[in-house]
Amino acid sequence: MKNSLLSALITPLVLVLGAGVAWAGSQGGASVGDIPVFALVVGLMFLIQIVAFIPAFIMQTERFYDLTGSLTYISMTLLAATLAAPLDARSTLVTALVIVWAARLGTFLFRRVMKAGKDGRFDDIKPSFVRFLNAWTIQGLWLTLTAGAALAAITSASPVDVDGFMIAGALVWLFGFTIEAIADLQKSRFKADPGNKGRFIHTGIWSWSRHPNYFGEITLWSGMALIAAPALQGWQLVTLISPVFVFLLITRVSGVPLLEKHADKTWGGQADYEAYKARTSVLVPLPPKK
Repeated sequence: MKNSLLSALITPLVLVLGAGVAWAGSQGGASVGDIPVFALVVGLMFLIQIVAFIPAFIMQTERFYDLTGSLTYISMTLLAATLAAPLDARSTLVTALVIVWAARLGTFLFRRVMKAGKDGRFDDIKPSFVRFLNAWTIQGLWLTLTAGAALAAITSASPVDVDGFMIAGALVWLFGFTIEAIADLQKSRFKADPGNKGRFIHTGIWSWSRHPNYFGEITLWSGMALIAAPALQGWQLVTLISPVFVFLLITRVSGVPLLEKHADKTWGGQADYEAYKARTSVLVPLPPKK
């Protein structure tokens, strides 16, 4: 009973949180008529997820979940940039970085789920209307919170010239993006080798971190926050929660904990896996312990 009640409350709570971020990010931002561009974009982000949920539930498929998220990032970032035009150098850079990141990750995730045929995370929740809807609305909140600082910078009415924050942030973003892309490529090639079936990856950058792709994700959004910060003011600063949200979600909720649990269940007790675990950093890439 308690679980059912909690599930029923998740979507309303997520929508309230999304509305709060929409209001905060809209302060001091561009508007179309009387409608703040930031709030408009956030509202459309949630609407797209809910609309996409309908055929996904009917067909009982999660194959387009990640692709929908990536296309939402791209389309809504372009919409924000178009409505807030003309853009300064900072807004143009932020727009480009979000699109590049979303296009690469979205393509990678879509190919992966199509090859696998499904995403195991959804096996238990797909049959439930409420729980599956929660997954889609939570994706709307994920989009809002991760891209919040970027969208606030794009729609900001207080442009700031190129500065050290912008340059440093771009370098941090590039470092994180590179780590994430390399990690995904190495793991894909590892899994594509039939000889590695049933084995865990422990080579390349994965010999320095058990979750290097997640480290890259946290790092690139930290870089994005650095780029965006000087263009934000007042309540817009709330959107700088972006990298904190990504860090907490990945390290405490849906990323590292779930994969570590799965790995322990699959390979726990095996000497090579236990040795790999003992010598390899969980998140931050570090030289293996001797």
